[in-house]
Amino acid sequence: MKRRDAIRNTALGLGAMSVASACNANTEAKEEQLEQKTTEAMKGNINHSVCRWCYNDIPLEKLCEGAQDIGIKSIELTVPSEWDLLKKHNLTCALGTHDKASLTEGFNNPKFHAALQETYIKLIDQAADGGIETIIVFSGNRGEISDEQGIENCAVGLDKVVKHAEQRDIQVVMELLNSKVNHPDYQCDKTPWGAALVDKLGSSNFKLLYDIYHMQIMEGDIIATIRKYKDYIGHYHTGGVPGRNEINLNQELNYPAIMKAIVETDYKGFVAQEFIPTYEDQLAALKEGVMICDV
Repeated sequence: MKRRDAIRNTALGLGAMSVASACNANTEAKEEQLEQKTTEAMKGNINHSVCRWCYNDIPLEKLCEGAQDIGIKSIELTVPSEWDLLKKHNLTCALGTHDKASLTEGFNNPKFHAALQETYIKLIDQAADGGIETIIVFSGNRGEISDEQGIENCAVGLDKVVKHAEQRDIQVVMELLNSKVNHPDYQCDKTPWGAALVDKLGSSNFKLLYDIYHMQIMEGDIIATIRKYKDYIGHYHTGGVPGRNEINLNQELNYPAIMKAIVETDYKGFVAQEFIPTYEDQLAALKEGVMICDV
């Protein structure tokens, strides 16, 4: 090897080491900041919730106790029979559901309308009587239903439900899910489709559940979409992309920036952690997610 080549290679190696050292230092600094933040009080800009199904391995009472310690106000996607236990721990359910909820058989198919209307009108009454403010519904899978017909069918099927929700002062949200990875053929898989349905129903009691994980997979451009469709969104879910695990530095989304954008829209609802924890200490993973989002 010639002398000048050796010098050049050495310089390149030192440069790479400097970059790697800087990256490691930056990561360690961010992790240290997060550790420090866990000892601070919540800022109060975000109402924190958690989805029950992600922590099914933890008994509900223990999850309630852990949520209280973290500063979470809600355990959602719980059913009416569980709401009294939440109240016992001074928690609410930010998003109510029922035992037979189906993502695939939804309001886009008229053959399910009668049964769904009966089920959801009952759930609305249970929510209103139990002090729960919001319930979740689903579009169902496309099958052979076009996007245009799906909007029409959902509007017809939901009309009776939403009108009852208006009478009981309950918000109904339809969740945006990805049809690319987790829920093949699901129809409400794009924000513009969901927004068109909101416009079609024309009720302030019907909005979208904007799932950040799902919409990153389907659309990307998260912050711009949140700003554009802020008036259509009634609830938020989190999740790391790819994998739907923790929302820390091991995935691609910048959750502090996303949360700041949500706060800037003057959103007053709940943001729920809906990632599948990989840590042995699942409550530690949940606490980390909440602190990342507490901007």
